[in-house]
Amino acid sequence: MAEVKIGYLLPTRDRAAGGDDDLAPLIERARQAEALGLDSVWAGDSPLTRPRADPLLLLAAVAVAAPRLTLGTAMMLPTLRHPILVAHQLATLDRLAGGRLVVGMGAGFPTPATEAQFAAVGVPFRTRFSRLEESIEVMRRLWSGKDVSFTGRHFDFRDVTLVPAPARPGGPPIWLAGGGGPSLQRVARLGDGWLPYPPDVADYARERADVHRLASRPVTAALYATLCLDDDPRHARELLRTSIERYYNAPLEVVEKIQAMCAGPPADAAAWLNRYIAAGARHLVIRLAADDHQAALDRFAARVLPLLDV
Repeated sequence: MAEVKIGYLLPTRDRAAGGDDDLAPLIERARQAEALGLDSVWAGDSPLTRPRADPLLLLAAVAVAAPRLTLGTAMMLPTLRHPILVAHQLATLDRLAGGRLVVGMGAGFPTPATEAQFAAVGVPFRTRFSRLEESIEVMRRLWSGKDVSFTGRHFDFRDVTLVPAPARPGGPPIWLAGGGGPSLQRVARLGDGWLPYPPDVADYARERADVHRLASRPVTAALYATLCLDDDPRHARELLRTSIERYYNAPLEVVEKIQAMCAGPPADAAAWLNRYIAAGARHLVIRLAADDHQAALDRFAARVLPLLDV
């Protein structure tokens, strides 16, 4: 079995939702994750719908503070920005990190708040999928280090060369989100990795097999999962509700039908994650639902990590 890697989502949204705009603790959580032996840290992207610190600026600081960790976006919304500028930022970050960057990308979940975010920056929400695909094509061409001209449905430019080029030839790997036929076909066609969050492990196994069958090259199968750890299952459920409803401004019962999440004792959480690992997940991105993220990360490393089939 291929090696399983474990990542940690930096709590950028949690801090912003709690009214705390001090970013220094986020850098400390990255250092803590590195010291605890995790493989990667990730940052989410949502400037208006679920406001938080900019992921690329934050990860630039983490690149220096935690020089061993892989850095990832989970998930970035590139369609909110022009792909020349996004490609330039990501190439610079990858160079700064010495080739440790993974770019998780999504098109945006269909909610009124997400549509409002697109409207605020002048991007038609209905074009998000075609813009995502075209943006990926533009970025990969620009990461070649060569002079690029492009004419597409959304973008048109001539004679653009990016400096610096990314640390890795061809640029950082792109991992895509999503489930269902069109999304899986997009992953197989354009992605270097797949980072979904299906709440049913059987769905995960089936869709992973679909990606593997459709893709013409290896695609890393990952998982975005939320854990709330407490030895009392009822208390864990209460904590999860508080965290999720503050994070998403939506009822827990709605969000848990869409996203993979587990609340309860650490041993139960490990057993739950191991089912995804058995189904083929090879990089877990863990979001911890907690008020004290330092303690929660320590608890995860001490009581869940040793029980994982990695």
